[in-house]
This record gives sequence, structure tokens and C-alpha cells, in this order.
Amino acid sequence: MEIFLHPFLKRTIKTGGLRVTYASGRNRIYGQGEPEISIEIKSKATERALFFNPELAIGEAFMDGNLEISRGSVYEFLELLFKNTQVAELRGVPAMLRKINFLLRRIHQFNSQWRSRQNVAHHYDLNGDLYRLFLDSDSQYSCAYFEDSKITLEEAQLAKKRHLTAKLLVSPEHRVLDIGSGWGGLGLYINAMAGADVTGVTLSQEQHAVSNGRASDKNVSDGVRFLLKDYRNIDERFDRIVSVGMFEHVGVGHYDEFFAKARSLLKPGGVFVLHSIGQFDAPSATNPWIQKYIFPGGYIPSLSEVFPALERHGFVVCDVEILRLHYAETLKAWRERFMARRDEAVRLYDECFARMWEFYLACCETAFRYQGLMIFQLQLSLDQTAVPLTRDYLPKAEAALQESEAKLPMEQISLRQSA
Repeated sequence: MEIFLHPFLKRTIKTGGLRVTYASGRNRIYGQGEPEISIEIKSKATERALFFNPELAIGEAFMDGNLEISRGSVYEFLELLFKNTQVAELRGVPAMLRKINFLLRRIHQFNSQWRSRQNVAHHYDLNGDLYRLFLDSDSQYSCAYFEDSKITLEEAQLAKKRHLTAKLLVSPEHRVLDIGSGWGGLGLYINAMAGADVTGVTLSQEQHAVSNGRASDKNVSDGVRFLLKDYRNIDERFDRIVSVGMFEHVGVGHYDEFFAKARSLLKPGGVFVLHSIGQFDAPSATNPWIQKYIFPGGYIPSLSEVFPALERHGFVVCDVEILRLHYAETLKAWRERFMARRDEAVRLYDECFARMWEFYLACCETAFRYQGLMIFQLQLSLDQTAVPLTRDYLPKAEAALQESEAKLPMEQISLRQSA
């Protein structure tokens, strides 16, 4: 397959340099200038897979060692590729496979309650020590909010919780539902800072145990509880709903179901803040490597797919905020922290798993930098008078929260599970 890969790479790589050692032993150089990345393709079968289905094969070949990067890192290799081409520009068989994947996406994303539990367990019920290798002290596994380029990951994750809480306009008398509550950090923050009663729901047994343990350790279980429950089985009503990093697991065929349920859970005059990964481009399908190894059933929507469902269920969009490179910076911090402790990941699992996780963090970061991914935060209500007419309240609310944080010991704000 060298005969097919060669003209493709020659045509594609213009910025930066790529040296490829093929299975035949032949060396070829593509592009020019720095950085120069060197890779070795170990077998003709790998060459064939890379030509026909590069979106899946690059990650698999790196995981199993059939694609070795002898100069540079996997991040630099992916950065070089993504600077030179967009996935949507693929032609031939790869383009045909993308179209097939798009046509099948509702099947791949048919997330019944049973399948949703399986999908969540695949990723979130891994050994908790893995996540502690790279997450911040509050175990925030979603995009941080970098108010400026100089703040740390810890500070940016705290700023994210502050920003969301300000958008919720939450008060002590409110009952708050956190859909996809993770390891509990946001729910615990809302309770500590605003005094509201919080119920979180998760499908991860690991996250359920950790988050309730954290609430118990802080003696706040009467005001914060986390349920091992699908959001579709919640029947109470709430003044505020927040969902961070969960909508990507809903699936494009379930948006009406999601927003219909959210409407039924939200009290009149209530506020719902939805934080999700999105894409600037037209609707597409999930990357096949991510779908197979990282987030089965997941999908990153275009806003053009989200807004029609909101309209059908009577939601008023009070505010839209696009966070462009915030997740790229978050992933950079995670990747660097992971790589600093990579040997521990190998001991927890094995070398193949460590390579998978290294590739996952690198490909996601480069996708946010070069492939049109972003974060959107939607502030929703059923009543357009539920939030102030201008955004002036946001910096004021964040300043008040920051002042409250300063009065509390750091360990009460950054609520890591006890060791």
C-alpha cells in the first residue's frame, strides 16, 4: 500500500516535515521545514489500514506498536496532520466510510437506558487511580474556564464551577438537579457556595460511590446527594438544572427525549444551563476510533442539531456562550500531567492501554485546536423573564462567589475524596 500512501502524503503534507519509513524499509520525506516528525510503519497490513480507514487505523496502529514515532511525539504527529488537512476533506474510501458511518450514526447512538449504563461503565468505571494521574484535585473531568492564560488547571476548574453557578442564578431556597454529576465536585460547590439543595445523577458506579463518599466526609449529605440513576427516571421538579459534559453521551436520536424530560423536570421560571462539546462544522458522525475505544455511543453535535429540539420543546435560549480554545488548554494540562506519570498508568493497566490514553488526550487536544471543536454553554428557561436582561449580573455574581470562596478553607472548596 506504499504505492497509494505515498501520493496521498505527498499531496497533503505542505506545512512541516514528515519522514516515513515504510514496511519495505524505504524512507520518504514529505513537506518541508520544522517540525520534522519521523514515523515507522511496521507492516504492509498497517499501510493498507492507514490508506483505507485512517480515522480508525492511526490510533490502532499507535496502540499496538505498528506505527512508531521515532522523532517527535504523538501530539506533534497529529498536529502536523491536522494542520495540513481536515477530516472532512478526505477522499476515496475514507470519505465513503465516513458517509456510511454518518448513515449508521443513529444505530451507533441508540442509547437505551441499558446501553447507556454499558457505555458509561466502559469509560467512567475504570480504576479511579487512573483519573487521579491527570485531573485536578476536585476531579473535574470537563472543560475548564481559563479566565487568563496564566492561571493553573486548579484555578481554571474552580473558575468553571464559579461561572456555571453564576449562570444558574442559584439561591439557598432552590433545589438543583445535576444531570451527569461526575465525581460530585460541581454539586458540592453549588451547595457550599450558594446553600442550595443539590441532587446529582450518574450512571457510573465508581462516580456514585466517590461522590457520596465526599458528601459524607464533609457532613453535607443532607444537602447534597448523588443517585445511581438514569435522568429519564427522575420524577421530581427542580428550580435549577445543570448538565456538564453529559449531553455528548445522549446521542443525536435522543435529543427530543432529553429536552422533553428536562422540560418536565424544570419548574416554571426555572433555569437550565447546558455545557457540552460541540462542533462548528455541519453535522457529522463520531470518529470511529473514539467510538470504539473511548466513548461508545457518544456524539459531538452541531448547534444546528440542538436548536430545533429546543424549539420543539418550548425552551427559551437566554444566553449562548462559545468557549473556543478552553478545552484545548484543559487537554494540554491533562496530557502533560498524564505523561509525567505515564509509568503509573502502565502499572495500573499495561503499555497498550497507556498508548491508548496518550493517543486519546493528544487527538482530542489537536481536534479542539485544528478540527473545529468547541464548547457551548446554553442558558435555557421556559420563561424569558427568568434571567436578567443583560449579562452584567455575571461578573457581579462571580465576584461575589469568589469573595465567598476566600472565606472558606481551600479543602472545603476543592473537595477531593479522602485518600
